[in-house]
Amino acid sequence: MIRFLNVSLMRGTKPLLKDVDLTLNPGDKIGLIGANGAGKSSLFAMLRNELHPDQGEIDFPAKWRMAYVAQETPPLERCALDYAIDGDTTLRKLEEELARLEAQPESTENGIAIGNIYSALADADAYTVQSRGEQLLLGLGFTLDQMQQPIVSFSGGWRMRLNLAQALMCPSDLLLLDEPTNHLDLDAIIWLEDWLKRYPGTLIIISHDRDFLDEIVNVIVHIDECKLKRYSGNYSGFERQRAAQMILAAGALAKQQRQRAHLESFVNRFKAQASKARQAQSRMKALEKMEELAPLRAAAEFSFEFREPLAAPNPLLVMEDVNAGYHILDEHGDRVSDKVIVSGIKFSLQIGQRIGLLGVNGAGKSTLIKTIAGELQPLTGDATLGKGLSIGYFAQHQVEMLRHDESPLWHLAKIAPTVREQELRNFLGGFNFPGNMVTSSIRPFSGGEKARLALALIVWQRPNLLLLDEPTNHLDLETREALTMALAQFEGTLVVVSHDRHLLRATTDQFIIVADGKLQPFDGDLDDYKDWLFQTKLGKGTTVLPAAGKDNKTEFPTVPAVAVPVTPAVNTKDQKKHDAEQRQRMATLKKPIENKIKRLEEQIAKRNEQQAEVDAKLAESSIYEAANKAKLKTLMADQAFYKKDLATLEAEWLQLQEQLEGLAA
Repeated sequence: MIRFLNVSLMRGTKPLLKDVDLTLNPGDKIGLIGANGAGKSSLFAMLRNELHPDQGEIDFPAKWRMAYVAQETPPLERCALDYAIDGDTTLRKLEEELARLEAQPESTENGIAIGNIYSALADADAYTVQSRGEQLLLGLGFTLDQMQQPIVSFSGGWRMRLNLAQALMCPSDLLLLDEPTNHLDLDAIIWLEDWLKRYPGTLIIISHDRDFLDEIVNVIVHIDECKLKRYSGNYSGFERQRAAQMILAAGALAKQQRQRAHLESFVNRFKAQASKARQAQSRMKALEKMEELAPLRAAAEFSFEFREPLAAPNPLLVMEDVNAGYHILDEHGDRVSDKVIVSGIKFSLQIGQRIGLLGVNGAGKSTLIKTIAGELQPLTGDATLGKGLSIGYFAQHQVEMLRHDESPLWHLAKIAPTVREQELRNFLGGFNFPGNMVTSSIRPFSGGEKARLALALIVWQRPNLLLLDEPTNHLDLETREALTMALAQFEGTLVVVSHDRHLLRATTDQFIIVADGKLQPFDGDLDDYKDWLFQTKLGKGTTVLPAAGKDNKTEFPTVPAVAVPVTPAVNTKDQKKHDAEQRQRMATLKKPIENKIKRLEEQIAKRNEQQAEVDAKLAESSIYEAANKAKLKTLMADQAFYKKDLATLEAEWLQLQEQLEGLAA
């Protein structure tokens, strides 16, 4: 087990941990969470013995083998597959020793040593290492061709995948993963989830992806106010337990404050009276002994909202027989040929559509988004834009496109040169860029702060079409939740590519998929997509675990066949097949209607909240004063609009419910 015994840690003048005691059991799958800067990465550094606590000790078995993801990848000429296999350091040492022994003159002693090495190689599964490495890399999104390419040819994100592959190849008893999903697509995350569920050792993950944590972990360790608090269950369980604790703590605090007020009142009234002096002294001592309860602090909430679009053309965009891809240029920059990524696109975007774009890594999702955004011109075909179309585009590498030597204020002033500086400062303050931070260079900002700035620049422009390509990269849980809430209330049209399934579920109501070079509807939810991935794309990569000797091999138990007495079937085989097809057909017909009903219910709930807010303001007597005439007029107009819109939405909801009931009948 892992034990933290009275551990304290300072970074400069800032305390990160103070008198911490914690026990983690072998085989636990632990999610380590906490605010940015709380000390999560420092805790990992202590476990790796790269950082030492100022007080106390961290104890775990000396024989445990530890694996973690390296933060740097040297620009080697070594191919990707060999680099991934290098993660199994025990195997590589055995291979080096074998090469050394085989280079020596033959002798009886040397022969025995070589025989021992071959036996150790067999125990380390050396004879399957090539296929295990290939399946790991396939699961993480590499093609067979890419596996043979040198490391130096890969971008930073792909090199981080290679480092992750090395950590997974390493036979280990303790695996430390710090934001492993940051550079992965949804298909790779789903594969990694499946792999980690079957990892036999102790796992500690730092992640801001709540669905990822929910799928894998059975323990949450929360760093808060320099303490480590252990919670049983996944992330959703932690949220429920934390909320219950806060309610209990608030009740205990209120009770203590009432007791304190009662004692203080008695002391103040009777301390000067001789007959009551003894009782007053007794209550003063009780006050002194009363331990001060601190309120259980909730994380400071961050929220923002997209401003209402200025225009709403319909349709926003129409694509007819478009081929999307890239021009291939020669060394002089002249166009030689075209590389088509997605072909034959027939696609239109209507007002209010909320689309999640699915597809495995490399299928062409980003290419399609860039073509819709106008970053890439169609290779063939026509793309017609609606009059008044305003696109807000968050690219996958949007953060790198910012000017790192300039300030948040400079970036906003560049797109709003005529707006008063104070107004720009106020706007940026709403995105947590206060005081001097708004005029400071963004170079030292964290990835999350830069991503927040990129989002602020998009929000300012009031787009009616949002194109988001992995917008949650670098965002912490708090900011992801704020983005999810803002997108759920966005009044325009949305197309989003994201590996954050919580965001996709909360903000989209239909999916389309890029697969095999085509764009087509995906009639299903994210669970259906997960099943499809395993059936079609990820099947070969799901049974591989690190070779950790014979004892740690993962094998799926086979169930012996049992003779079952055959009873006469009520229906014929053809009838069963017909019934199954009928059920499938009904499910296919009901799914889009159910999705629309769900979306309408969210809109109705939102309108009810808005109407209740307006009604509350109209109930205030001050609103009818002469000075508030303009505000009253606006509120009355809003009230009429919300009532009319609610009536329309409810009528549509009833119509869809009738359709659904008709299908069921």
